[in-house]
Amino acid sequence: MIEPTYILSGLIVGILFGFALQRGRFCMNSAFRDIILLKEYTLLKAVIVAIIVSMIGFHVMASLGVIQLNPKSFFWGANIVGGFIFGVGMVLAGGCASGTTYRVGEGMVGSFVALLGFMMSAVITSSGALKGVKSDLQTMTKITITDQGPLVASTNRSPTLANIIGVDPWIIVIVIAIIGIGVLAWKRKGGEKTEGSLSEKIFKRGWSWWATGIVIGIIAMIAFPASAAAGRNYPLGITGGWSTFLNTLIKGDANVLTWETFLVIGVVIGAAIAAGIAGEFKLRAPGPGRLVQQFIGGLLLGIGAVIADGCNIGHILSGIPQLAISSIIAGFSIIMGCWVTAYLLLMRR
Repeated sequence: MIEPTYILSGLIVGILFGFALQRGRFCMNSAFRDIILLKEYTLLKAVIVAIIVSMIGFHVMASLGVIQLNPKSFFWGANIVGGFIFGVGMVLAGGCASGTTYRVGEGMVGSFVALLGFMMSAVITSSGALKGVKSDLQTMTKITITDQGPLVASTNRSPTLANIIGVDPWIIVIVIAIIGIGVLAWKRKGGEKTEGSLSEKIFKRGWSWWATGIVIGIIAMIAFPASAAAGRNYPLGITGGWSTFLNTLIKGDANVLTWETFLVIGVVIGAAIAAGIAGEFKLRAPGPGRLVQQFIGGLLLGIGAVIADGCNIGHILSGIPQLAISSIIAGFSIIMGCWVTAYLLLMRR
């Protein structure tokens, strides 16, 4: 059984994360879908800011010896196939893994149904009927390196942008940060000022994209050493938390619970607190057809995330800042799945 101290740290980080997700309306399905659907870039800018902040933060902490970077394994076939399936799923579900989770805290019944599908398929793919498919695809397409380079855990053999090029990771970090800031300057519109006192801006108004990105990037930094202390050397994640949550309910074994389980529980609590303070909590249910679509989307979210070895949070928000090749490939595939589905479902009418 996980120690109470780690239960508490997982819950606290999760509550902070859920509060920020709800106040910033931070959902990567909306961020990527709205680019082609509405020519809208506001949420994408929040994602870019969060990646830049966490990338710099992770490398500062690794340089100081606070953490050791731990990029995910590179299974090129699994990253591509799983990422694409996940991207399809998040359009059908109406939210990514984190978006679906925080909307449960807002009282969205459709997101709760999607989450049920997400949990079920994550368990089926990780330890049930689809385990063989996942394992074969990952095993047959796995690529490792012999020299992990500086700042990375000594046992990790996953390729990163830095170790395959053979340069100091800080060079890659600085280049990416400059490119990201350049893109933000180019698309700088959308940071409108909100009226009201500081407390109203925090608790009552929707956050700006830059504030949302900075806060989520800082929460990712806090999550890394907190999670590592509990034996999970990785920052934020969603899929593993819900998978272990359902596994615990099925098996009745509390030893299955991890730091990530309490993180996702905290996300729901934090989002509920944020929505309650802002007067936005309300039970809302779509029609039967939409519920079925969201459940199917949730199933695809779980299948895709487990095959790809991570969801949008595990790869895009936690892996890309570590310069992981696996996360860059999976993130690109998630976006492609999102765009193809959004085009076929919402634009080709």
